Amino acid sequence: MDGQNASTLQVESHTIEHIPVTERHGTARSLFTIWFGANIMLLTVATGAVATAVYGLPIGAAIVALALGNLVGGVVMALHAAQGPQMGVPQMLQTRAQFGSYGSLLVVVIVILMYVGFFASNMVLGGQALASVTGLPETPSIVVMGAISVLGPLLGYRFLHMLGGLMSVVAGAALVIAFVWALGVNGLPSGTAGSGSFSWMGFFGVLSLAALWQIAYAPYVSDYSRYMPRDTGVRPAFWATWSGAVLGSLLTMILGVFVGAAFPADDSVTGLGHLTSGVGSLVIAIFGLCIAVSNGMNLYCGALSSITVGQTLFPRWQPGASARTVISIALFAVAMVMALAGKDNFLVNFTNFMLLLMCVLVPWTAVNLVDYYYLKHGRYDITSLFERDGGVYGRFNTVAITCYVLGILVQIPFLSTTLYTGPIASRLGGVDISWIVGLAVICPLYYVLMKRSTSTATAVAVQEA
Repeated sequence: MDGQNASTLQVESHTIEHIPVTERHGTARSLFTIWFGANIMLLTVATGAVATAVYGLPIGAAIVALALGNLVGGVVMALHAAQGPQMGVPQMLQTRAQFGSYGSLLVVVIVILMYVGFFASNMVLGGQALASVTGLPETPSIVVMGAISVLGPLLGYRFLHMLGGLMSVVAGAALVIAFVWALGVNGLPSGTAGSGSFSWMGFFGVLSLAALWQIAYAPYVSDYSRYMPRDTGVRPAFWATWSGAVLGSLLTMILGVFVGAAFPADDSVTGLGHLTSGVGSLVIAIFGLCIAVSNGMNLYCGALSSITVGQTLFPRWQPGASARTVISIALFAVAMVMALAGKDNFLVNFTNFMLLLMCVLVPWTAVNLVDYYYLKHGRYDITSLFERDGGVYGRFNTVAITCYVLGILVQIPFLSTTLYTGPIASRLGGVDISWIVGLAVICPLYYVLMKRSTSTATAVAVQEA
């Protein structure tokens, strides 16, 4: 069927297979709307609130740190979005081209855990929002909010894009109203503007948190651009994704900064309600609906990644929409257990989850981007990606796997979280620059080692001939 004429409410039949040229559709503009709308939600507010409520930064310093982190992390993230139209397959399937068919499982399984973690975090905040608006108990509200999100992966790609476009308008308007009420109509509580104290540990902690917020989308973005025509272009796909994700995230995080500074002892939903008193229920309800959109995207990508694992182990398996649905429900059940177990200490648990997640995502994104843009220049053998032995990419790429493990190890001394602080981070006063070190080390290392490996393989082939 022609992708141009497909109904938005029609169940997507594809999962991880290559999208034929005849079914390509959409423009780069839809990448802006889906990422702008998906980021205007309560979890983004909570992330901004961490800057003032957890790290204790002044409002100005918190905004600067969040801006720098989003701008830089957004570049890394958006470079992955441009891969979708060129390759027409999900991001985690592409990882086979760098790590090998079996070697890629190391990364894919970690990414599935990331999707489940984000889903659980969103369920907590969505449940709090639903409870505050309807008066329902918090626990059943969390379950209901998660269950609603299953509709996204059930219908698939086109439906999620439609929801993202709709919420970019509705939630964008709610965000403007929230700022007007918080800063103009109600005004900030006395002493809020002068609250907090600057520390480099807090500044870099917030900067890292914001950067990872964007980098964590790197495994997502190609999944939502893979249906687009190949002539969409690298630059349009990059700028549409970057601007949508960064603008939606940063503005919403800034609102969270004010929430955390004004009501540091309250949870984010309660604080947002106080700050926007008069329209608080409306704002919370809309931001809560956005959580269902974002969580649908988490579940959709988690299902595709889980299918990637299954298809690697059982290459004759041809999963369709029903497989995506069953897997989505299973992931929802796991996330629900996590959400109910961690809801009472949400902000601290979420902050640690994000910072530790950075440690395992950074070396993957370094390997993927260097391979795509500097070694392969976007030219891959798509057929090999679906072969059990990895085709031209093999089962294991020892160079990529070694760089990935080293990328994690080299960051550990620079980590600074409430769970663990590395020796170098301690000497730096608790400043976390682990992700910067990871990118700086692994990008050139992978490039040099792969160049040397390729040259050696070529030389051997010539001698044998």
